[in-house]
Amino acid sequence: MREASQTRAMTVRDVADYLNVNEKTVYRLAQRRELPGFKVAGAWRFRRADIDKWIEFQKNASDGGGSPSSRRARPQSEAGD
Repeated sequence: MREASQTRAMTVRDVADYLNVNEKTVYRLAQRRELPGFKVAGAWRFRRADIDKWIEFQKNASDGGGSPSSRRARPQSEAGD
């Protein structure tokens, strides 16, 4: 059985703490659709699994050369959305 913390949606503050960045950075990335998230009643929410996939994508993109910020920073599984 999954723990509630694994299935609970993360807030902007949760993601900022997890990524060790400012909350404004999370808002900016989410609004640009560069960070996988969704809105509930106007507030951004994130799934930890999506954030972990995004992190892996960022790591792989940076290994492939070029600037990861020059392309859409989305996991490949979401590229067709």
